[in-house]
Formats: sequence, structure tokens, C-alpha cells
Amino acid sequence: MAPPAGRIRPGRYLGFFVLIVVVLYALVFFTGGGKPTPKLGIDLQGGTRVTLSARTPDGSAPSRESLNQARQIIETRVNGIGVSGTEVVLDGDNIVITVPGEQGDQAKKLGQTAQLGFRKVIDAQTVTTPPVAPPPGQADDPAAIQQAKATRQAADLVTGTGDSLAAGPNASAALTAFTCSTQDPLRGNDDPNLPLLTCDQTGTEKYLLGPVFLKGTEIDNAVSSSPAQNKPQWTVDLTFKSEGRQVWADFTTANIGQRAAFVLDTQVVSAPTIQSAILDGNTQISGNFTQAQTKDLADVLKYGSLPLSFTSSDATTVSATLGLASLEAGLIAGGIGLALVFVYCLVYYRLLGVLTVVSLALSGLIVYAVLVLLGRWINFTLDLAGVAGFIIAIGVTADSFVVFFERLKDEIREGGRSFRSAVPRGWVRARRTILASDAVMFLASAVLYAIAVGDVQGFAFTLGMSTVLDLIVVFLVTHPLVALASKSKFLSQPKLTGLGGVQTLAAERRSARKVPAGAGAKES
Repeated sequence: MAPPAGRIRPGRYLGFFVLIVVVLYALVFFTGGGKPTPKLGIDLQGGTRVTLSARTPDGSAPSRESLNQARQIIETRVNGIGVSGTEVVLDGDNIVITVPGEQGDQAKKLGQTAQLGFRKVIDAQTVTTPPVAPPPGQADDPAAIQQAKATRQAADLVTGTGDSLAAGPNASAALTAFTCSTQDPLRGNDDPNLPLLTCDQTGTEKYLLGPVFLKGTEIDNAVSSSPAQNKPQWTVDLTFKSEGRQVWADFTTANIGQRAAFVLDTQVVSAPTIQSAILDGNTQISGNFTQAQTKDLADVLKYGSLPLSFTSSDATTVSATLGLASLEAGLIAGGIGLALVFVYCLVYYRLLGVLTVVSLALSGLIVYAVLVLLGRWINFTLDLAGVAGFIIAIGVTADSFVVFFERLKDEIREGGRSFRSAVPRGWVRARRTILASDAVMFLASAVLYAIAVGDVQGFAFTLGMSTVLDLIVVFLVTHPLVALASKSKFLSQPKLTGLGGVQTLAAERRSARKVPAGAGAKES
């Protein structure tokens, strides 16, 4: 038989809460393989700040539209490759990426232009001399870019059109004289409609390539693929969109036995020989790749080409000293405030105040586990704004306790009930207020999260998450503990509960209602 409204079986609720805690901490300690600590933002743990400087072929200032587009693409790449707690902001003509922890090298790769083009290999030679470095500043010099275009993208290097491309009269001498560079001034500024003299990424082979016959924008997906029985190396598996699939099918059908070069920003990533026609568009980019290289390449290709080229970026270490000092000061202030709340609750509510302290401690227990798991699952990082959200959420949780306890007093004072009988009735009335209050708080957090950016989003996220956890603690811990206390003769004593004054007032009111008006007065 189900208990009356407001009456519960406290043991079941507390047992369910214990089960939740056990499952959470089992996930914390026995899954993921990471440390059982939350991930911290750059303001708490330090990190790396990378500045990417945009450049254009003619040296003019990049447009604001192209900069915004580049920033959005880099943000998408950040989300795709799992760099957590990263901020991407515009600073003039620069894009500044702030990465917590030791991920500076990974952040530098976020600025790769990734302009992929598929070109036919007209001629190739093995490089016998190591790649040379250009003079300082030449790689970014508009004049050097124009000169590279004139000498490396000359139209007379190749004769013929379509599938009948062949080396021009000056092609062999030009390819022999061409020297590979460790920093290509033409990178991101080549003309896809002209032939190209270039090298592979390792500088061990140089190529004469035809114009681009298929752009990288026709790639539908790119994933890193591990070695298999018939594939001893790591590869990048490509799938094409419908139009690109048809172009690739026509090219491979007409060029069996020929080589096709996958060119990433003027560098040949791979130049495999076409063994057969590829009609379904499923293609592998192979080469002497490591696992990290294939993942980087797949992510860059998958999340799109940038509309601008960027110079090599410099990483600057950001100290967490200031953030830690602010955190320490905030925690001290929060601890003092929390201690005062505890003292007030213990003096005013006594036993109920003890239950408040216990409930807040258990709330902190599950908040910590959730933070650790969110850091592993969605790369959530805790920063100063998030800490502020949690401190405010303590007040929200304490307010739920106060609402419940004051409802108990109302039931005793106005209804003349005992502590035990007041608990179910007081809970029925209090939970509506608690649910309404938390719903408003969660809705405000959700709206703030949706319209805000950066640190404000972190504040809104932690505040909303704490509001949800508040309901779990109030329903599964606070209410059952109060119900247990009300059933105990010892714990329900007025001196312990702090309800003695209210019960005395209720008794006086009952006595006053029983005595007729004017009773005991002498007649004149």
C-alpha cells in the first residue's frame, strides 16, 4: 500500500542516493584512465597563447568578413579535435587562440589553411639535396610570393588539356633547377588553374603537377584509419560529395597507371599510383604517416579550409599565478560566508541546521564527481567564472532548505501539528515552491548560456548544473533525513529541533481557542 501524500520511505530514497554516488565515483576511479580531478581552465592552471597573423597575396589588409569566417572555422576545429577550454578571439588582423595546459603545438596546427587540391603528376624527381630555408621574411613578402607564382606556376610548363596533359619544353629544366624550401612562400597563395612546381612534405621528392582538377571542398568526410592486415600504415580515408565523386571516378578511370597528387597548401601530401578506377569515391591518402599526423590531417580537412593564409605562430606561456591567487581569495571568502551560514543554521534551526550542513556536504560530493566526468566526456574545464557559479549555487541550495524548514514551522504554528505530522504536509507545500524556484533559476541559466560567450557561458553552465543537482539532494537526502528525524523520539525533541518556540506558541493558541472570551472575569 502506497504511503499518504507527503509520506515516504526514507530508506529507499537515501539508498537510491547512495547508489548514485557509488556509480559516479566508480566511473571516476575506474573509467577514463585520467586523474580523478576536474580539468582546470587557463586562468587556474596556465597554458599557451598562440597568435596567428593573417596575410593576403597582395599584402593588403584582410577583410573583417574573412577574419570572422576564419575564426569560426578555427573554433569548429577546436571542438572537433578536443582542445578543451580554448578561446578563439579576433585582435585586429590577428586571431588569438588561448589553450589551457600543454597543448600549444596542437593550437599552432589550428591555423593551417588546408587548401587541398587534387592534381595530376606530370613529372617527378628524387631530391638529392636537403630543403633550404628562405631568407628571413621572404616567406611572408608579397614580392616573393609574386616571384614564386611567376616561376613555379608558368603556363608553359605543361602542354595539352584535360587527360592529355604532358610536360612542356621547359618543364624538365625547370623541375631540375627547382629547390625545395622548408617554408614555402607560395603556401596558401597558389593558383589552382595553373601548373605547379612543388615538393612533398618531407622534401624528398619534387613534382611538376597539372592544374587542380578536383578541389578539397568536395570532400564529404575524412577520418584517420589505423593499420590493418592489408594496410601496414596509418592512412586518411576520404569520402567525396556527389559531384566530387563523379569527377574522381572519371579521372581515375582515364588515368590508370598514372599518379595523382593530393596537394595541401602547395605541399604534396601523397602521390599514389592509380591502380584501378575508383567509382564509389572512397579513397585513402597514404604516406609515411604517424597516428598523430593522420589525425591532424583528417581533422583539418574535415573542418574546412580557411579563407586566409596565416604566418607561423609563436606560442607564449601564460602563468596561472594570478588566477590561482584570485581563486584562493575567492575560496577563502566563500568559506567564511559558508561558515557563517552554517553557524546561523545551527543556532536558528539546530538539528535541522545540522541536516543542512550534511546535505550541502553531500551536494559537494556529487558536484565534484560530475565535474571530473564532464571534464573527461565533454572536455569541460573549471575556471574562475565557473567557481563563481558554484558559490552562488550554494545559496540556491540553502534557500531550498530554508523554504522546507519554514513550511514545517507554518504547519506547526498554524495547524497545531506535531513535528512528525508536520513533515509530510510541509513537504507537499514546500516542494512546489522549490521546484518553481529552481525552474526559474535553470531557465535563466539556460538563456544566459545560449546568448553568452566565453567565461559567462562557464558561469551559466555551472549555475544550471548545480540547480539540477540541488533538486537531487533536496528530494533524495534532505527530505528523507528530516522524515527520519521526525520519527525518532530523541531527535524530535523540541530542544534539539529548534521548534520548541513554535510548538509552545501553537499550544498557547490552542488554549486560547478553548477558553471562552471573558472567562474568569468577575461580574459587577
